[in-house]
Amino acid sequence: MSPIPRTLRQIAGAPSTPGSPDHAALVLIDHQREYLTGGGLPLAGIEAAVTEIGRLLDLARRHGVPVFHVVHHGRAGAPLFDPGGPGARIIAGLEPTADEDVIAKSLPNAFAGTDLHDRLQATGRKELIVAGFATHMCVSSTVRAALDLGYGTTVVASATATRDLPSPLGSGGIVTAEVVQQGTLAALADRFAIVMPDVEALARAMHLESGHRSMPAR
Repeated sequence: MSPIPRTLRQIAGAPSTPGSPDHAALVLIDHQREYLTGGGLPLAGIEAAVTEIGRLLDLARRHGVPVFHVVHHGRAGAPLFDPGGPGARIIAGLEPTADEDVIAKSLPNAFAGTDLHDRLQATGRKELIVAGFATHMCVSSTVRAALDLGYGTTVVASATATRDLPSPLGSGGIVTAEVVQQGTLAALADRFAIVMPDVEALARAMHLESGHRSMPAR
C-alpha cells in the first residue's frame, strides 16, 4: 500500500491555516475584463470566481485588511491587455476604492518591475492573501516570488480560475482547465502557500464573519 503523500509544508511543520488579519494584505491579480466570457482570454468558471473575489474584497474592507489591485498591461494595440482597450479594465464590481493601490505590471510575477514589494513593506504586513487570474500563470508566478521575498501566502482557490491548455507532449491533446487548476494549486500548496478552498473557509480560519454578497460578472 502506497503511503499517503505529504506536502513539504506538512513535513516541515509549517502552518496549515492563515494568521491574524492584522498581519495580512490582500493582493488581487489581473481581475480584468479580458478574462470574462466574451473577452480575449476567457477562463473556465470565471463568473463564480468573480463572485468570490467580490466576497473577499468585502471581507478585507470590513476588517481593515489593506487591498492591492494588480493589473496586467500589454503593449499599446496588443491583442490582449491593450492598456487603452476594454479588456484591460478591472471587472465591474471589483474596482478599487480611493484608498486602495493599483499597480500595473507587464510580466507574470506581480513583483517583477513594480513597486508592489515596497508598498507592501510600507504596511508592515508579511502575510498575503492572494486571488485572481490566471491560476497557472500570474497567480502562481507571484506566489512563488512572494516566498523568496519572505512573505507567507494564502491562496483562495475559489477566487481563482484558469483555462484549457494544449498538451506540451506533442499528442495534440488538451489539458483541461480543471486539471490545470488542481495541479497548480497542489504545486503551490506543496511549498509556497496555504490553499483555502473558498472565502467562507478563509473567514472561519481567520475567525472573521464572512458575510455574503451576490455579484454577477459583467
